[in-house]
Amino acid sequence: MLVEERLAHLAADGRALVEALDRAGRPVGVLSYRDGVGAARVLAGRLRLAENRPVVGVLAGNTAEFVVADLALLLSGAVEVPVPLAFSAEQAASLLPEATVCLVDEAGRQRLAEWGAERVLPAGCRVVPLALADLVAEAVEAAPPWPDDPWRDEQAICKVVHTSGTTAHPKGVRIRGAGLDALLRSLDRVMPAGAYTRYLSLVPFSLLIEQVAAIYLVICHGGTVVLLPPDEPLVGTSSFAAGAVLRYTPAARPTALVATPALAEELADRADRVAAQGRPVARELFGRDAPPLICCGGAPVEPGTLRRLDRHGLTVYEGYGLSENSSTVSWNRPGNRRIGTVGQPLDHVEVRLADDGELLVRSSSLFAGYTGTDPSACRVDPDGWLHTGDLAEIEETGHIRIVGRKKNVIVTSAGRNVAPEWVEAQYATLPFVRAGAVVGDGMQTLHGLFLVADGTDEATARRDLAALGAQRLSAVERVTAACVLPAGDDLYGRYFTVTGRPRRDEIRAAIADGRLPCRPLDPPADRPASTPTPFETTLGR
Repeated sequence: MLVEERLAHLAADGRALVEALDRAGRPVGVLSYRDGVGAARVLAGRLRLAENRPVVGVLAGNTAEFVVADLALLLSGAVEVPVPLAFSAEQAASLLPEATVCLVDEAGRQRLAEWGAERVLPAGCRVVPLALADLVAEAVEAAPPWPDDPWRDEQAICKVVHTSGTTAHPKGVRIRGAGLDALLRSLDRVMPAGAYTRYLSLVPFSLLIEQVAAIYLVICHGGTVVLLPPDEPLVGTSSFAAGAVLRYTPAARPTALVATPALAEELADRADRVAAQGRPVARELFGRDAPPLICCGGAPVEPGTLRRLDRHGLTVYEGYGLSENSSTVSWNRPGNRRIGTVGQPLDHVEVRLADDGELLVRSSSLFAGYTGTDPSACRVDPDGWLHTGDLAEIEETGHIRIVGRKKNVIVTSAGRNVAPEWVEAQYATLPFVRAGAVVGDGMQTLHGLFLVADGTDEATARRDLAALGAQRLSAVERVTAACVLPAGDDLYGRYFTVTGRPRRDEIRAAIADGRLPCRPLDPPADRPASTPTPFETTLGR
């Protein structure tokens, strides 16, 4: 495995593998490669992971303890089940029915107590605290070696990860060790040299893509993962996080990070303000003269936002992936980027379109099935093609353009089809919108839920929503009735996933039964509702 190969040259190295920041942005905890690898070996030996290859739950925040646990499990051939701390007890329990051990850091211990261990863990499952100092101290004396090639069986499972899914009950995706290795080798070939020298982790480690970026690619580059203070909300866990985490970026001095669309919008706004004051953008925002490698996925970033960032020398490279492919499928890369696309497939991936425009993927990193069932589950056909559920276009250059989700396409009562992702990306450019979703199946027009920044005047927000719709969207695409609410973690967690995707069924039901009261948006005062937009004139609507 590539990770093991790279660690073989780093196991005795004193450079930092993990660096944790305090609330003032100062490094308060550093774990070296030597101590981290040694601690992982001790943990693997204590739990006899190589001998038993158990299913092990990991309840931990973005901490050095998570990194040590992850390496111990991956390099011993055990099955890791990372559980998001933002899950409910019922959701956590749905991922852990086969776990015999559950590893916890302090945040995980507290969350397990809140859930009630008896509600989450199966009978006989042992809870093991991750006592990092003890593991490091024991590693100084003697650390057992890793087993020889635990993933020689190409079907052996290394992880069960949750999908970001839009249902309340997540399904577990079985990731193969050989498949994960194939993905990492492919990514390693296209990443710029040294890009992951200092990677700032802003989203939860429980997401597979963050394990890939923050742990494995960092190791491939012999770099350091920089962690936020443990009580700082991570992007995707709070509607306020996108703005809050940027206060740490100058102190972190990152060479790479993974952003969400909300974070990209926040970066663009701040870059505009810094540039207007005549100050160097990269130095002010990231504490270094050269901008970091910024990767983004999960949802589209509005092209206008990407161009604003480009003007400040901040290039965002959008990509596309699914847990069912061990994360990344395609990626815009330096020197080969096309705005509006998610890049070309990685070199171990094949793609094609079905007759209805659905994107099909075949690769050596495909998953080995699910632990449960879900209406949004992807299927693999007899020829090995994964049916992603995403509608796409493939350009002559091979760049992929995601149009929307098959199951998300809204069919209004007037028989018009609308892809909500595009519409939501337009409304997300308003600076006060922290999260937004549109629904409209069986309705005459689209309805929207918008969670807005604290202190936003609702009447002003509603006028701006109406004005944006009139300016940028056709009559079919624009929201005509909206529920505008102050952003809060409870509402965000109820109606959006950890990666920011709307839970559309829940939102639609809440609008229908009045829990999310929608009121009509008045058309802009200077433009009657019947006046066509430039989009409508162009399209002949």
